[in-house]
Amino acid sequence: MGNQSRPLGDRISNIIYHYLPATRWQNFRLFFGGQLLSMSGTFMTQQLTIPWLVYDLTHSAWMLGVAGFVQFLPTLIVIPFSGVLSDRWSRRDLLMFVQIVGIAVSLALTILTFTNLITFPILLVLSVLNGMIKGLDMPVRHTIVTETVDERADSSNAIALNSVMLSSSLVLGPAVGGILVATLGVKYCFLYDTISYIPAILTLQAMQLPAIHSNVRTSLGETFQKLREGFVYVAKTQPIRAILLMIALKGLVGMAHIALMPVFAAEILNGNATTMAHLSTSAPIGSLFACLYLSVRRGIAGLERLIVVAQVAIGISLISFSLSRQVWLSILILVFTGGFTILQITSSNMIIQTLVAEDKRGRVMSFYALAMVGMMPFGNLFAGTLANSFGATNALIICGVLSIFGAVWFSAQLPSVTRWIDRETKSLQIPAAP
Repeated sequence: MGNQSRPLGDRISNIIYHYLPATRWQNFRLFFGGQLLSMSGTFMTQQLTIPWLVYDLTHSAWMLGVAGFVQFLPTLIVIPFSGVLSDRWSRRDLLMFVQIVGIAVSLALTILTFTNLITFPILLVLSVLNGMIKGLDMPVRHTIVTETVDERADSSNAIALNSVMLSSSLVLGPAVGGILVATLGVKYCFLYDTISYIPAILTLQAMQLPAIHSNVRTSLGETFQKLREGFVYVAKTQPIRAILLMIALKGLVGMAHIALMPVFAAEILNGNATTMAHLSTSAPIGSLFACLYLSVRRGIAGLERLIVVAQVAIGISLISFSLSRQVWLSILILVFTGGFTILQITSSNMIIQTLVAEDKRGRVMSFYALAMVGMMPFGNLFAGTLANSFGATNALIICGVLSIFGAVWFSAQLPSVTRWIDRETKSLQIPAAP
């Protein structure tokens, strides 16, 4: 029996390794498993718990925008420096530091909510700390993924599977959070988040990564010089610049539905925290399907065209969601929104990480994270201001139209982006065809 089961197990493993080659590497499996639970707690806090608590404390759409702005503004400041650090120091050590600080902030939120001492000003202060953590975390998290596989050919699959992990966490976190809010209260969401950091810390400790970064002391002047080098590289590489501008537009207007989700859940759809949990979980379900498609897709050729299609679909989805007055229809629309969002974001990530110069990877990914997340505070403030002036429905319509205009602009950049991808894949001898 054992001799028969072993070949069967080997065949299953070979099939998995063929379609998901990144899973061959132990470091990637440890990273994937440890971060899955940890990120579910993080997304529960960011996407559901804090916005719902803010709206419960203030009952103001504008204050939702202000809270989002305050939470992500520190991210804008920290991200570039994180890119420099991730190019010079151990990315695992940096990520470990992020986990330790994160568990401390989450524990503070847990204690404050359990003792009923939480107030809106205190929540804003802790949101600032969360923003600083996120600013350090994102470039490091994106760049360390390629270190967890030993062959460069498996990097694009590792990037795609990392997006699967993030999307799965986005499904798991708000889903569990909605149940906890409806049954036990917000405080247990923060408790879950605190506990979820533990497996991430343990798996990071177990990972065996090559010491390719040295702890070299860097002066302030050298740090800014490194930042300038990364900026010049991005500015002179027109395809990377065009892709990052699209990501920035996504952060500015393409995430408006998330910033205004409590308003739609409570007022427009006449729901409660459970309704918001259903809405918050819908987009990640679509994201998960998109990630599964990208994880089995070979090469990066054609992804630039997929970015245009996804951007147009995002704009249409935002407009459709704003006009929906049925919960089931809103959920269905958000599934498509999440799917096309991850197609755009992950396709951009795969193109850049596959082709960027290795010695500038951390800094370029810091600009990637800056474009995606660094624009979100302004996007939250923009969405909140529009909703306060013209209503939540009209706010999303405006953002949807702007998203479509962005796709029209990027379509004009496609020829040069395609030529760059073809040239770089040939020079690096990377398979580009799907």
